[in-house]
Amino acid sequence: MDISTLIGSLFVVLYSITIIGLVSLVVLENRNPLKTIPWVLVLIFVPGIGLAVYYFFGQDNRRLHIISRRIYKRFRRQVKLDIQPGSLQEVPPDYLPLANLLKHSSYSAIFGGCEISFFTNGSDKFDRLIEDIRAARHHIHLQYYIFNDDETGHKVRRELISKAREGVLIRVLYDDVGCWDTKHRFFEEMKSAGIEVYPYLKVVFPILTGKVNYRNHRKVVVIDGRVGYMGGMNIADRYVLGNKLGVWRDTHFRITGAGVYGLQASFLLDWYSMSRNIVKGREFFPATPASPSSPPLSPLSLTPSSTSSDLKMQIVTSGPTNMWPTLMQGYIYCITNAKRYIYIQTPYFLPTEALNQALTMAALGGIDVRLMIPRRSDTLSAQLATLSYVEKMLQSGVKVFLYDKGFLHSKLLLIDDMLTCFGSSNFDFRSFEHNFELNAFVYQTDFALRMKQMFTDDMADCREVSYPEWRRRPLPVRLAESFMRLFAPLL
Repeated sequence: MDISTLIGSLFVVLYSITIIGLVSLVVLENRNPLKTIPWVLVLIFVPGIGLAVYYFFGQDNRRLHIISRRIYKRFRRQVKLDIQPGSLQEVPPDYLPLANLLKHSSYSAIFGGCEISFFTNGSDKFDRLIEDIRAARHHIHLQYYIFNDDETGHKVRRELISKAREGVLIRVLYDDVGCWDTKHRFFEEMKSAGIEVYPYLKVVFPILTGKVNYRNHRKVVVIDGRVGYMGGMNIADRYVLGNKLGVWRDTHFRITGAGVYGLQASFLLDWYSMSRNIVKGREFFPATPASPSSPPLSPLSLTPSSTSSDLKMQIVTSGPTNMWPTLMQGYIYCITNAKRYIYIQTPYFLPTEALNQALTMAALGGIDVRLMIPRRSDTLSAQLATLSYVEKMLQSGVKVFLYDKGFLHSKLLLIDDMLTCFGSSNFDFRSFEHNFELNAFVYQTDFALRMKQMFTDDMADCREVSYPEWRRRPLPVRLAESFMRLFAPLL
């Protein structure tokens, strides 16, 4: 045997041992087969690159708790002393099991007497946010997945620095991976002005690579414990000025009343998990405006048609440290118990098998199911995988709308003129299983009808697709979509 043959044989043996070892490692993690198979394929076909990708993104590090469940429960008990939640009996009877599910799996209390305004463009949202920041007297808590070093980011930062110099307590959380493009000095200037700033799950290669896969996707602002913001918009110019995809169409919400308590509790828990500093006290959970002891709020600059009052809602947190996949369970309950219609807006549609089955069963059962997704996406791999699900949706009777006026980034679930779910969560594996997300479940007809009208208005900027038309697309395109679907749990 010559040297080249020996080297070749050695390579085959080492390759085989490596592949067998890696595949065995993945299989022994006992994951959902839908997740295991894509990793096995990656490791077999591209072992070198696959190993690196698996090391950074594939390992299941949820057992390495960022915050232990014992500490989590203790912190929730401490915060609860300052919160006066409503009764589950305030929820419409048809949704009482859902409210119980969210309460037991995510400690999500019911809050009544809430007022919610919504924004469908970045200009209105950031103008109102800055107005509220300027009115702050005691504290500002701000958390975003992306806080860009651009015109919009600088505008928000200037206002925060100005309030810090007035003596307002300001705490900022940003996701370390989401803000990879933001220069370090951008946050250092805030720190120099007296603002407390922490990255969420700071990534230090190669030691802490397991944190890359678990990102904090929440967008939360709380001002003086009285005004809160949540939704899909990050702090970036794309929501105001647009980019190559056009202006990003997103939905964001301004909350007053007791619902702000849920946002505050979520922020303070995330703050503690990164800073190890417990922030508590009645000043962070002040009496609601309905209470005689409450000081008056600043006048709203919003039109009456954009605001709904006296709402009952639950603020629901979900993430890899939760015992249960709360948001996915909540969505499954909502979809399987719908009586008339289900409307969904999402930038990425990569449903788990349970959600996929729930939607097709609802449509086959005669429920009016409408799915709105962007025609063009900011991520090619996610777009291809998303489009691979459209055919079965159409076959089952789901009406599919491709949004064509910019990029649709809105996250919304509407059920039967009564239930509205909105927040940071996309309709995909990553949001339901890997990311730290925050959504609101609102139980009220008036608000649901306003969101339904918003959805209907967006339909005017969409193109509805039919099954025959969808099947006529070129075979190479459909093959590419089907191939990327294999990796949907990893995207």
